[in-house]
Amino acid sequence: MPRAVVLLSGGLDSTTAAAIARAEGFKPCALTVAYGQVHAVELEAARQVALALGITDHRVISVDLGSFGGSALLGDGAIPKDRPLAEIGAPGDVPSTYVPARNTILLALALGFCETLGARDIYIGVNVLDASGYPDCRPEFVAAFERLANVATRVQGIRIHAPLIAMTKAEIIRRGLELGVDYAITHSCYDPAADGGACGGCDACILRKKGFSEAGVADPTRYAAR
Repeated sequence: MPRAVVLLSGGLDSTTAAAIARAEGFKPCALTVAYGQVHAVELEAARQVALALGITDHRVISVDLGSFGGSALLGDGAIPKDRPLAEIGAPGDVPSTYVPARNTILLALALGFCETLGARDIYIGVNVLDASGYPDCRPEFVAAFERLANVATRVQGIRIHAPLIAMTKAEIIRRGLELGVDYAITHSCYDPAADGGACGGCDACILRKKGFSEAGVADPTRYAAR
């Protein structure tokens, strides 16, 4: 089986992207990055997801983006809570949870991993529908990085796969369930409780709940008392 590098955060989207990579005939090699996020719950979720999907090559590396700050996910300001759905992802809205250049950095790391493996395919779970409106989740960004990748290394024919980019959260969930994804082990929350329970009020929790509701399936997320 050809290998593909999958950026795996342990969240709903990246887990589904990993399952799709496997379904499309690749042997996923997962890359999880501890980038300075204020909680480590998602790192443990990524480990559980890798085990559940049978991913035997799972690398966890550290890059300290917290040295720059500039994001609530790095401890720089409060996590927005209980925003109306109409406001989340609205044109021009880039919330404080955006981490400057995060996906550019993560894809660069995945590209380096690809080169050492001799692989040519990278999967990333970015999405522009039912999403928070980050600029590095747009199709234009993915296409631009793919062009960069093909002039940046000795490996030619690099492809950046973003299979979820034009899907709603409900469509993502339905596709994942078709592929046997166990969403109970995934983690999306930006501000979990000490015991790992999801807050239920951050943008990621709101969009996740909306997705399960619209997909017509039970939400397996463990929410903390509010």
